[in-house]
This record gives sequence, structure tokens and C-alpha cells, in this order.
Amino acid sequence: MVKIITACSLLALLAVTPSFANTKQVSGIAAIVNDDVITSIDVDKELVQVQKEAEKLPASEKTALRSTALNRLVDRKLVEQKIRELDIKVSDEDVRLAIEDVKKQNNLTQEALEQALATQGLTVPQYKVQLKEQLERMRLMSQEVRSKIQVGEREMREYYEAHRADYGGGSETFHARHIFFKVDPKGSAEEAAKTRKLADEVLAKARAGEDFVELAKKYSQDPAAAKDGGDLGTFKKSDMLAEIGNSVAAMKPGEVSSLVASPAGLHIIKLEQKSQEKGRPFEEVKDSIEEQLYKKKSDERFNQWVKDLRSAASIDIKQP
Repeated sequence: MVKIITACSLLALLAVTPSFANTKQVSGIAAIVNDDVITSIDVDKELVQVQKEAEKLPASEKTALRSTALNRLVDRKLVEQKIRELDIKVSDEDVRLAIEDVKKQNNLTQEALEQALATQGLTVPQYKVQLKEQLERMRLMSQEVRSKIQVGEREMREYYEAHRADYGGGSETFHARHIFFKVDPKGSAEEAAKTRKLADEVLAKARAGEDFVELAKKYSQDPAAAKDGGDLGTFKKSDMLAEIGNSVAAMKPGEVSSLVASPAGLHIIKLEQKSQEKGRPFEEVKDSIEEQLYKKKSDERFNQWVKDLRSAASIDIKQP
């Protein structure tokens, strides 16, 4: 069985090819693709679907929707012709198994499936026709596009290294201590100068090699400093006040900062340790990276494949 893609909802799947089974109109010719005709009614039908997809787009991107619909039909016609040329076949049993797969993945009984189809204006026989066409296209894709794509170990690792942050890695973490001096924004200039003088004296002691933990316990006005020696714990740059985060990011382990001013007061910071988060290991995310790269290559190759079909085809647009 060719397994059909059902990651989307059932209703989205059913909407792949809108049904207009009861339409009876006289139609002009919109285009001739090799020996096959696309009628203006065909374009009208496809335009309905294109308009639905374009509902949320800004007005500037809603221009030439009819041209978009016609181009889709031309591409679809070329794909259909290729399916005939390569004699790709889908059996009734393939279609039956595909329907069972849809029911299983969407937790539907046969009755519920028929009701869902009815809301789309489809009967079971009409849906079988659509599924058969979809399965044919998937087999064509597999034969002409996907079978010719390879994703190597090296490019997966290169992608992993370039996107470490996506897998929880690459971010820097810091372990630091600080000595805090409170500065009252409503206080006098004399009080502020006195606090700064003390901070400068303690900074000199810290840079002279005196024990930072003991200095924090003795001088820091952070209430917790008496117990933890000014320990800020382990954190990311974004976790802290910008003034502190920016300072530690520019420091080396063991280094003592200059006085750092924040809205609360003055800080002397000592960076104890800097490290990189490892994140999820490559082996854990390898399969998802392979799938992502495979899909990207498939899309690119398919688009090029369709362009090649167009360039080799005789396409006569009658109604642009």
C-alpha cells in the first residue's frame, strides 16, 4: 500500500480537489497543454479554492488569482500526463487500504467518514476517485523526485551545528557572584557619593585578590549575601538585569567587573564560570533533521521538475 499523507485534518485532505460534480455549463478553452484542454469552467472551479486560500492575505497579494488558478491547472495537467506516460497504476485495493488508513488516523467509523464527505459535497465513489488521483501523484513523486534524493550524515551534522539553539544548545550560561550597594534615587548627592566611595574601596580589595565571598558577606547590602556570599547562581544573559547580563557576557571566568550601575544601585560582579549548554544530542534529533532536509530537497526538486516539464511541453494559453 502507498500510505497517504494524513498529518493534515481530514477536511483539509478532502479539500485537495474541490468537487463540482453537478456543474453543467458550456465552457470556452482557457489553455491547451500538449493535447489536453483546460476549460474556463475548470479555471473557475480552481479559482474558488485559490480564493479560499487567499482570504487571509493582504490585498496587495490577492492580484492575479485567476492566473494562479490557471497555472496550477497547467502544472496538474502536466503531472497527469506524466502519470499516463509512465503507466503508473493504483488498484482498487490500494484505494480501499488508503481509506482505511484515513479512518484509522482520524478515528472515524465508516458512517462518520461518509458524513464528513457529505459536508464537502462528496459521495464515497467521488472520494475514491480523488484518492486514486492523489495516490497516483504520490507514486509519481516517489519515482521521479524522492527516489533521487539523498541526505548525507555530514550535511545533517552541519545543519545540527548551525542550528544548535533550535535543539536547546549553544546558549551561554554563567555562574557569578555580586556585591551590592543600594543607591536611593531620592537620596542626596552626598549620600550617593559616600556609597560610591565605599564601592570603589571594596572593588579595589576584590581586584587585589581578597576573598570575594567574604567581601560580599561583609559589605553587600543584598540581604542574602551574609549566607550565600553574593551567589547569583547559574543563569543565562537574558535572565538578569540588562546591566548585569551585558557585563558577565563580556567577562572571562575569574574576572572582577568595574562598578556596574543598575536601577537598584551599584554592583561588583565576579564571574565564576561560563559554559555552553549542550542541548539535545545529535543522535536524538537526527531523524527529525533528516526528515526536514529531505522535505526541503523534495520541494526544491519537485519545483524544478515541474519547470522542466513546462519547458518541454507545448502550452497554449487562450484566456490569460
